[in-house]
Amino acid sequence: MLRLRRVEPAAALLSDRATYHDRLIFHTPEWLAFVAECQGAEPVLATVHDDGALMGHFTGLVTKKYGLRILGSPMAGWTTSYQGFNLRPGVSRRAAMKALIPFAFDDLGCAHLEIRDRALTEDDLGGLGFQWDAAPTAVIDLNPDEDALFGAMASACRRNIRKAAKSGVTIEEVHGDPAFAEEFYDQLRDVFAKQNLVPTYSVERVKSLIRHLEPAGRILLLRARDPEGRSIATAVLPWYHRTMYFWGGASYREHQHLRPNETLIWHALRWAKAREATEFDFVGGNAYKTKYGTVEVPVPWARRSRSPLVARLRDAAKQGFALKQRTAARLAGVRSDS
Repeated sequence: MLRLRRVEPAAALLSDRATYHDRLIFHTPEWLAFVAECQGAEPVLATVHDDGALMGHFTGLVTKKYGLRILGSPMAGWTTSYQGFNLRPGVSRRAAMKALIPFAFDDLGCAHLEIRDRALTEDDLGGLGFQWDAAPTAVIDLNPDEDALFGAMASACRRNIRKAAKSGVTIEEVHGDPAFAEEFYDQLRDVFAKQNLVPTYSVERVKSLIRHLEPAGRILLLRARDPEGRSIATAVLPWYHRTMYFWGGASYREHQHLRPNETLIWHALRWAKAREATEFDFVGGNAYKTKYGTVEVPVPWARRSRSPLVARLRDAAKQGFALKQRTAARLAGVRSDS
């Protein structure tokens, strides 16, 4: 029977975690420091044991809402895609999920648990008291050569990339630029304004992400310039091990006819492939991403509460966040360009 045991982040344990094939950037100390800083959360690392033998690791963070302790691995709104477990080959994720329940509610004293594990399936959750939402993501296999990757894109997408090149759009890789976060965020506001909304996080989160990941070389920052040298689009792309992630992209609407967004993605795909990454994860399954030749991968977002009251509080908080965002947009005077 598997059991979880909370541990301190000792160097030996962190080194062992970094050997697992299913390791992701969201399991790294740098990412945990970023989430902890932005969410006021407490990182939780645990080892997974079977009769004393080390079988894997668990990653999460504990935060407080309404005075209740909540274990997120991760929580919605943390701009973190997946956490959950790193397990040795052959170890059952269902068994690990079963062991997580007493760890979260008894050992940590939490009232609510949420988890999104990249290797978790709905079959792993049945009968364990979890509710879950389908939360698929769109990915690109980077193993084919560049010609095959380009050919897998929709014809319109390929035309847009060629158009950007002919129009004089250039892509630059950004390093150590303190102005980049503000630049990205200004463009992001313009993206949200198109839908009468405002960004769901502040510019400080962007700065925190860059501050924690850039020194470790785990983030690619890209800027697209028009022929006059003006910044017209940006992208924020964390990467680690075998995967690059699309954390955020933004552009000014008045320059979108130059098609900088597709060119940014194409540059990122080639950059990641050159560094032996095997997957590009768009972190979500929006329909517009299919033009890049993506494949949809199911990743359930599971949750379990100690009581029905806590579950209702969680749902009310989610609805309240959506209302707060719409209200903030109205107060900011955001208007559609339609």
